[in-house]
Amino acid sequence: MIDPVTAISIATNAFGTIKRMISAGREVEDTLGQLGRWYGAVSDLNECQRRAENPPLFKKIVASQSVEQEAMQVYAHQKKIQNQEKELRTLLLYAYGPDGYSELVALRRRIKEQREKTIYAQERRRKALLWNTIQLIGILALVSCTYFTISWIVGQSNG
Repeated sequence: MIDPVTAISIATNAFGTIKRMISAGREVEDTLGQLGRWYGAVSDLNECQRRAENPPLFKKIVASQSVEQEAMQVYAHQKKIQNQEKELRTLLLYAYGPDGYSELVALRRRIKEQREKTIYAQERRRKALLWNTIQLIGILALVSCTYFTISWIVGQSNG
């Protein structure tokens, strides 16, 4: 997961490259890599925004910027991405026709599904690690309590 500034930078760079490739008359297949990069950055940006809407308690308490400032940044990023997407749609329809745009939509779905699977898998691993750690600590505490209780009982019976 990357930060919003990096995500918007990657998206903007990929967008510029896509525009240059289309202007140079490159085939749609040649631009798919850059389109994938752009949609990946957009997906990362959307995930950053989703997390910003539900920050952890620590971030709420010790926020480095005001809520209004963060909201303005999110809004600016969203508008920039929306404008880029409209321009990409127009460019692809003009340069490659409806088929080119259909490929773009299919690519977007594929990238979105892949990112969501990856994010969900990471989330499941993190939760599993957390619960395994909690269980291990619980077992160690139980074993320690049992050991010290038995040691105390043995000490009482010897004394």
